[in-house]
Amino acid sequence: MFAQPTHFTAGTTGRWQITSIEPIIGGTLPPAERLAVGPPGRGAWQLSGIASNLRYTTADERDALQPVSAPLDRREALHGVLIPISKSSAWWALAQDERRAIYARSGHFSIGHEYLPEVARKLYHCRDLGGEFDFLTWFEFAPEHEGAFDKLLKRLRETEEWRHVAREVEVRLVRLPDAEAPKPGE
Repeated sequence: MFAQPTHFTAGTTGRWQITSIEPIIGGTLPPAERLAVGPPGRGAWQLSGIASNLRYTTADERDALQPVSAPLDRREALHGVLIPISKSSAWWALAQDERRAIYARSGHFSIGHEYLPEVARKLYHCRDLGGEFDFLTWFEFAPEHEGAFDKLLKRLRETEEWRHVAREVEVRLVRLPDAEAPKPGE
């Protein structure tokens, strides 16, 4: 059975209030008030991705991540960040093992591991869905861990791997209390 896409719809409804949309590399996304995560919707923009198999993670890395990875949707994780990313054509011209080697040299795994379990994360693949981005990276953390999250981003953006990023947009979010978040169909 194939995985179903997750949709990130920006508009006037959704559980997440958009606090900023910042283009890091390349063009931005249109402004919006809220972000809904789940089934497809209508809004200023929608990005879709599939949580797929691990493509650059070794078995040892996976085994090290599992006991310290926090789940999404924790009560205290009131801040979120969606970062859509596209890699360069040079990146995609590399063989899988060449991309994995850059990932390893960049220290992507070890850098990310330092910020667990405070920062929960999930990667969505979207290159094969024909969208405008290759990956959607989703992060959640408690407000007191925002500084740590910012350090994580800074460190990752300084790596060899990030020299292959052709477009990156950073969407900062705050989760609304359940009473304020519109219910599906509202």
